[in-house]
Amino acid sequence: MKFKFLLSTSFIALSLTSVAQNAAKTFVITGDVNNGFNWRNIRQVDISNGKTAKTILSPESKWQLNGAAADALKGQPNTFPTATMVAAAAYDKRHDKLFFAPMRINELRWMDVSAKGDNQQFYSIENTALKGLDLNDEANHITRMDIAADGNGYAVTNDANHLIRFTTGKKTVITDLGNIIDAESNKGVSVHNKCTSWGGDMIADAYGKLYIISASHNVFSLDIDSRTATHLGTIGGLPANYTTNGAAVDDDGNIVVSSANSYDGLYKFNLKDLTATAVAGSEKFNASDLANSNLLLQKEKDAADKFTPIVTPVVVATDAKVYPNPVTGNEFNVLLDNQKAGNYTIVLSDLSGRNILSREVNVFSKAQVANVKITTALSKGMYFVKVIDAAKQVVLSEKIVVQ
Repeated sequence: MKFKFLLSTSFIALSLTSVAQNAAKTFVITGDVNNGFNWRNIRQVDISNGKTAKTILSPESKWQLNGAAADALKGQPNTFPTATMVAAAAYDKRHDKLFFAPMRINELRWMDVSAKGDNQQFYSIENTALKGLDLNDEANHITRMDIAADGNGYAVTNDANHLIRFTTGKKTVITDLGNIIDAESNKGVSVHNKCTSWGGDMIADAYGKLYIISASHNVFSLDIDSRTATHLGTIGGLPANYTTNGAAVDDDGNIVVSSANSYDGLYKFNLKDLTATAVAGSEKFNASDLANSNLLLQKEKDAADKFTPIVTPVVVATDAKVYPNPVTGNEFNVLLDNQKAGNYTIVLSDLSGRNILSREVNVFSKAQVANVKITTALSKGMYFVKVIDAAKQVVLSEKIVVQ
């Protein structure tokens, strides 16, 4: 018989620094001129008011494309960084890079936003995961991209059969994670359906999830670990013929969208009611994509992080659900059986109640196992593992020994 610790939980306030949001530094992919359909122009826009701050790249700009892939393209017309047009971009604030996928080219490209001078620096990256995509088939075009809370970039093809992850540091590693899975609750609205779910853009939240906004106004939440997409609903209140091709988060936590088809400027909505309203004062431009570093639900996470549990353990006899125990490596598993579907947080803490690490997990099956990597050097001894549900209730707790 093993032992399980039930926790009596109280909370103390902690002083934490919020993650700064910056709607003014949003990058937009537009035509060469206002209301044009040649999606190769990059501008910086403040999505809180829809005003253009400056042009980053246009056919008149000075630029240089670097990298192994660029060397192979010398003398060809698509050496212009966005020559084949762009429908997916993501801004990495930490490294000040704007990543994008040029259409009909099996490459990931990025721009050094911090580069000084008039000669913009662009870089191209080839990879077997990208080379394997048949771009003669529109289903394989990458149209959704963003940087998640874990610091990695993620991209999704039109048909959602390829969830692609790329690292954003000095050496970019690209991995095809596989196809996205429809949640059972989606019923007739599949993330793979061409009529309802292709195109659009992707944003990330502060808890580690991604959100796909399709061109046809459908919104899906995407759990990265399970690759499960859950249909949240359809955006209302948009003008006729307004496709939702670009998406980004403003400083108030609203989702701002742009249209490649319509000249009605920017609209915004929130997840609570999915009802869109026009961004007051927005310029009347159309755009194929939006990208900034803001995370959805950042204010909510900042508020939640101001409190951390202090726990008093009470030992009761039960079967253990955390293994292996003792922990001899840098990971352990948590059996999440008989838990309701939803979002949970696994927290590892020491005997004083100090949180050492946490991991968000989405429960979607009755006998799910979550693997937790220990990324911090731990002293040998006893620790607590607890699982907290979305209502901040502790639903599982056990002690482990680290050797």
